[in-house]
Amino acid sequence: MPLVVFCGLPYSGKSRRAEELRVALAAEGRAVYVVDDAEVLGAEDATVYGDSAREKALRGALRAAVERRLSRHEVVILDSLNYIKGFRYELYCLARAARTPLCLVYCVRPGGLSGGPRVAGADESPSRNVSVSWRPRAEEGGRPLAAGTGVLGELQAVDSVVNGRAQAEVPKELEREETRTPDFPALVTSEFEKSAEHVSGAFYPPELLEALALRFEAPDSRNRWDRPLFTLVGLEEPLPLSEMRAALFENRAPPPHQSTQSQPLASGTFLHQLDQVTSQVLAGLMEAQKSAVPGDLLKLSGTTEHLRFTRPLTMAELSRLRRQFISYSKMHPNNENLPQLANMFLQYLSQSLH
Repeated sequence: MPLVVFCGLPYSGKSRRAEELRVALAAEGRAVYVVDDAEVLGAEDATVYGDSAREKALRGALRAAVERRLSRHEVVILDSLNYIKGFRYELYCLARAARTPLCLVYCVRPGGLSGGPRVAGADESPSRNVSVSWRPRAEEGGRPLAAGTGVLGELQAVDSVVNGRAQAEVPKELEREETRTPDFPALVTSEFEKSAEHVSGAFYPPELLEALALRFEAPDSRNRWDRPLFTLVGLEEPLPLSEMRAALFENRAPPPHQSTQSQPLASGTFLHQLDQVTSQVLAGLMEAQKSAVPGDLLKLSGTTEHLRFTRPLTMAELSRLRRQFISYSKMHPNNENLPQLANMFLQYLSQSLH
């Protein structure tokens, strides 16, 4: 069954959207399984993303959990940050090997930085692209974080000129922005969200959020492992269920790599017959060219293919081509080709010699 990968920074609504999708698919009678950080770690722990070794182990555990669940009977939803494109490519390879469709859901907080496409109207200056309202609530009461921490403290300490204005004006604007009520939606905004079973309860420090925003590799629909891509901004935008159903249940799965496929069964005498048939063809060609003139067609008994004679052929040259044909045939053994081995070898010689 299909794999749905959620991607986005913390507090972007991934868990809400994953739960909404799970409920919608379960209402249709489909078996749905959600894989998230809490299931792998036992409890949500945001500090794991501050330790590269622990984060690498977490990605490996998430990948293993998805691989165990991928089957023809369940829809697997991966609810995690998934901000590294290399990890998303690994998930794409898993779905490709399982011959199941995949789609990516990119959740973006409205008015905030998500490491991907910039917010409309944002200034091109790196120092001015920091959104104060993007920071999460520090406590359950909804009070914003204290000023002077993280990016704000660094901005207030800079003495340079930003966008042609004295830096002394910048702290005043930031101070007015800090006193404003954060413009991101509350964690609980509807009856459905109140009844959701899974709500992210991990707290991400501002420093960690800033680091994740810098490390974030936004999905790109031009990459085959990032499409089909659905971008959701905030929690107010409805989930595109009809388009997602078409992508998951109507699209064909990506074809698996040839190197991961099992070789077709071949009889135990395939190589012996291949060696015998090619040797007989070489012997017949050496005998037929003795009485041939350039332009004649060399015909062998038991074959329908012919080889046009243009110049004398040496046994060394034919033996080299025979070894190449045997090497290729051993990579693609097929019992159905046994009666046509002589004709296939003559075709190969004709294409290689002319």
